[in-house]
This record gives sequence, structure tokens and C-alpha cells, in this order.
Amino acid sequence: MGLLALSAAGLLSGCAAMKSLSSEVSSFGTWPTTRAPGAYAFERLPSQKVDVASQDKIEAAAEPALAEAGFTKVEDAAKAEYAVQVSAHVVNMPPRYVDRPGPYWYPSIGGWWGSGGWSGVSLGIMVEPSTNQVQVDLLVRDRKTNEVLYETHAVREQNTGYVDKVLPAMFAAALKGFPQASSGPKVVTVPYEP
Repeated sequence: MGLLALSAAGLLSGCAAMKSLSSEVSSFGTWPTTRAPGAYAFERLPSQKVDVASQDKIEAAAEPALAEAGFTKVEDAAKAEYAVQVSAHVVNMPPRYVDRPGPYWYPSIGGWWGSGGWSGVSLGIMVEPSTNQVQVDLLVRDRKTNEVLYETHAVREQNTGYVDKVLPAMFAAALKGFPQASSGPKVVTVPYEP
């Protein structure tokens, strides 16, 4: 019975670590009903070949979502039925609640008074957190005809500093419901392990 309790506790602690992450997803294309997902190889634009390490991370973040959608990665592009391009972009956003150019901090003065002669004055600074807009893009093309079969994008705003950690969940959101295209932007929430 003790082992069962430990297993249950382990499962609960694992579930507690899981959170959810929401992105706004837009997808386009009419996936042919006669085709199934199959073998794919990543394809890079010339600009994506400049920083190979960064593009490797982006592609690694997209792989689980592609596998979940039924695609299989192959290293030899000649054996791939589909070419997949992925990208990720981050834009620093100014604080939302500011109607004037920076700085984005505000001084404040406060105080407290109590019985027994205790009192004081405090100075503080309220800093508005900076945010990023993160976007991932995924494009699936037929390798033989070069026809674009599916295009999807996921966008979210978040605090700065943990972009790499959210990319797999954003690609999962972008491909959720594949091969159906969205009729417009929609919010998609997926499990996320920070």
C-alpha cells in the first residue's frame, strides 16, 4: 500500500508541475483529404542558415508537435514527402499602461504610523514589467510540386526571459486541430511544463 501511495504522490507532483499556455493561432490552407501526414525534412531560408544553433533550437521545439500531428522527420530530404519551414520571432513590447515615452518607472512615497511611537516613511519605485510578443510560424509544402499545403502561426505576449521554454507549447498550439485550418484567429490553450 505504501508503494501505491508513493506512486500516486509522484503522479500528483508531476501533474502539479504541468501548467497551461495560451496562444492566438491562425492557420490557413486546405489540406487534401486524400493525403496523410508523412515523412518531412526541415528546409531553411538563407537567413536561417546564418545562425545555425538558433535555428536548430527552433526546429527541435517544433519536432514534438509535428510528430503529434502524424509527421515523421527524416534527415535525407530526398526521402521526404513534405518540406517544413519553421521560424520564431520575438519583439520587445513597451509597457501597455504608459501614455508617454519612457522611463517606465514611477517614484512613490508612503508611510506608516502605529502605537507605541512606531512610525516611518518609505520611498519606493514601481517598475512596469517589460513584455515580449513571441510568434512561431510553420509552413508545410509538397516537396515535389512546391505547393504550400498548410500554414500556421501562434502568437502570445509574455514577460521577458523564458522564450525558449514556451516554443514547444506554441508549436503544439499552432498545430492543434491539424489539418483543419482556423476560420480566423482563435485562442488555443495547451499543456505546458515550465
